[in-house]
Amino acid sequence: MRLILRIIINAVALWVTAWLISAISVTEDLVGLLIVAIIFGLVNAFIRPIVKLLTLPLSIITLGLFSLVINALMLLLTALLTDGLAIQGGFIEQFFWALVGGIVISIVSTVLNWFLPDKK
Repeated sequence: MRLILRIIINAVALWVTAWLISAISVTEDLVGLLIVAIIFGLVNAFIRPIVKLLTLPLSIITLGLFSLVINALMLLLTALLTDGLAIQGGFIEQFFWALVGGIVISIVSTVLNWFLPDKK
């Protein structure tokens, strides 16, 4: 049940991000949005820890701010893997919007996770 709630939280965070940032668009189909959220969750579960480990020295030097860059890269990777998520512009513009989108997704998912019941 908790996994389903996390997928829904990811979907809502992606939808809010696309609603706030015009350069990021996500499919309006509910099933497509859930599929994008699942892929985003899988990217964050499997690829992000490896990237964070490899960039640990850089994260230490930047006092953790490099994690924002990692969030942006995971969002770009998700957009690359799915047709349901698109970030407009050239690479620099895409990276900037992915950086802003990663911040919005982090804030929205953190707020929504406050409402999840604690593990027992």
